Amino acid sequence: MKPVLVLQHLSVDGPAFLATWLQAEGQAFELRNTEAGQDYPASIDGYGALAVLGGEMSANDELPSLRRAEQLIREAMAKDVPVIGHCLGGQLMARALGVPIVASKAPEIGWQAIDVHDTPAARRWFGASGAMTVFQWHAEAFGLPPGAEPLAGSPACTHQAYAIGRHLAMQFHVELDAAKLAVWSRSRDPAFLRWQHEHASVQGGAAMRAQAGQALPAQQRLAARLYRRWLSGR
Repeated sequence: MKPVLVLQHLSVDGPAFLATWLQAEGQAFELRNTEAGQDYPASIDGYGALAVLGGEMSANDELPSLRRAEQLIREAMAKDVPVIGHCLGGQLMARALGVPIVASKAPEIGWQAIDVHDTPAARRWFGASGAMTVFQWHAEAFGLPPGAEPLAGSPACTHQAYAIGRHLAMQFHVELDAAKLAVWSRSRDPAFLRWQHEHASVQGGAAMRAQAGQALPAQQRLAARLYRRWLSGR
């Protein structure tokens, strides 16, 4: 397979477990980090798949790199090159397809439960329906693009994931690994510190780290399943 193109928006939001999984599978990938001054390619030609990572900016921010990412998403989907979006990446997928990105009902940060729908499409991607725990860090959310199949939701965010054929958008961070969690959970962002006292859907850093012993391996097993289906179509 041609190399996977991975779009990184911020240096602190790297591919983490996604890179680990791709390397274990022997799958070549090319990482472009726009914050490090690496421009995104002009075309998806030459790549076998596209992965779009997260970032603390809004998908609506007028940043040239975000608009370039959307162009690559549209081109990849038009050419049947499989696309996967993590949090901001999933929002950019929706925005690229004409869906506005708006504030979610409440911010979600830390280990939070989602409800995987009891539909054939959701079970194909997630392996089962019902409650699953995933890692979140967002205050905005996407709607459903035309032709999308909703896969999961939560009380704070109606659409947690959707699929369009082989293309998958997620509102959560299945790429998280222990190193990324160690950095993120010690954030001193004022909004994050305030929201911990205002929203049950925002978890403190110590609680994130305490839950990770059980939640992180389970999420990485889920991530491996999602990544495999994204690349192979099975």
